[in-house]
Amino acid sequence: MTVITARPAPPGRTAPRSGGVLALMSACVILTIALVAAINLAIPALNNGSLHPSSTQLLWIVDAYVIVFACLLIPAGAFGDRHGRKGALLGGLAVFTVGCLASALAPSPGVLIAARALTGAGAALIMPATLSLALQSAPPERRPHTIAVWTAATGAAGMAGNLGGGLVLQYLPWQGLFWCVAPISLVLLALTARYAPRGERHSADADPVGTVLLVLGFVALLFGVIEGPERGWTSTTVLGSFAAAAVVLTGFVVYALRAAHPLIDPRVFAVPRLRAGVLGVTLTFFGLFALFFVNAQYLQYARGYSPALTGLAIGPLAIGMLVFSRLSIPLGQRFGARRVIAAGLGVLAAGLALLSVADADTPYPLYAAVFLVLASGMGLAMPMLSASILGALPHSRAGLGSGLGSAAREIGSALGVAVMGTVLTGRFTDRLPEALSGHTDSAGEAMAAARALGPAEHARVISAFTDAMAIGFRVVAAVVAVLAVVVLVWFREEKR
Repeated sequence: MTVITARPAPPGRTAPRSGGVLALMSACVILTIALVAAINLAIPALNNGSLHPSSTQLLWIVDAYVIVFACLLIPAGAFGDRHGRKGALLGGLAVFTVGCLASALAPSPGVLIAARALTGAGAALIMPATLSLALQSAPPERRPHTIAVWTAATGAAGMAGNLGGGLVLQYLPWQGLFWCVAPISLVLLALTARYAPRGERHSADADPVGTVLLVLGFVALLFGVIEGPERGWTSTTVLGSFAAAAVVLTGFVVYALRAAHPLIDPRVFAVPRLRAGVLGVTLTFFGLFALFFVNAQYLQYARGYSPALTGLAIGPLAIGMLVFSRLSIPLGQRFGARRVIAAGLGVLAAGLALLSVADADTPYPLYAAVFLVLASGMGLAMPMLSASILGALPHSRAGLGSGLGSAAREIGSALGVAVMGTVLTGRFTDRLPEALSGHTDSAGEAMAAARALGPAEHARVISAFTDAMAIGFRVVAAVVAVLAVVVLVWFREEKR
């Protein structure tokens, strides 16, 4: 494979320092993921706003961004490898900005969903390019540190999204969230154009057939997951979506095994550590975004927090992520990567299970302590899992490797939101008093209606909500615990 190396800096301009590039790339990562976290804070405002989305539309408003983001990450990473990572990043920031502006101006739930999907397409171009450019700028001995810092930025993004989103939504309607994000994206675009290095380019043929098959397969799969609660899991539409996903993704595998230059060769998954890394990253973000989806509603509905206070309340999670992500690589070198990953995923599952005992009377310090437990698990596992994905692919495919890891993050995020949303909606609807049977489409509507009926009815609805939340956390914790065993088995095979 012919490699076109990065061009030297133009006369009169020094090459950017790796630390500055890493900081800029981390800021871009924080922006893309923070928007995922922030939109969850806006759920109550969307429920009570002029658009009046149904429960399914609300899930699509949250997940449209994540689904498109996830489905395009692998093609976007390969695109950056082929055409230049800096150009991919600049294009992604531009599309991201347009999507935010369109979201702010959306006159209906359908337009908002489409605008969120466009923003997700921009984010897909941004994410893999950031890690690739940061690694390109770092000397070899600093690359593990670069991965750890970049991974920590994905955790800090949750804090930024919750804190920033909370402050915005405290004083502005939900549209203000997008009006504030758009100029930040433009500033990062200007800084990237000025300071980011010219990315390496690696000759590779485009694979439009493989790209279309992969995207359609993931869209069909996630469509079925999201529509299942509304239409019924045995409905023709949902079963047809799952069948279509199975057929299309099987077709992608068959095609890729025969193609001369596939988008991604399925044979790379024969490497145990790659499989372990992809599944482990998916699991970690599955748990995290299940939490994000329900946390803002719990704190605002059950605890009566303002949006700003809700954003601050997530702080221990982000702080813990920053601390433990920095410890992960050194601990892995000392005790072994598999032990660190086992500890991280085990603690993550335990933290999710602990959240299932929270109710309207749970003291915040106790709730925050569980956040620290979750943060320690994520922080320990994530850098080692990300490194295992990147280490399984050659340097020339760093963009694809980053895209694969990022796709695992976003698919996990989408599934976490979908599964928690499914369990929450189903259980909450079953527990609602008969007097509120006409308000099953939205938790926010049910809360408002119950408040009008008096304190006793309001307390019953809050109890129904926290009970549904508890069931959701138990389901998510069980999924993480069971599949963590698979991650460890696969990771172990690589050492033999």
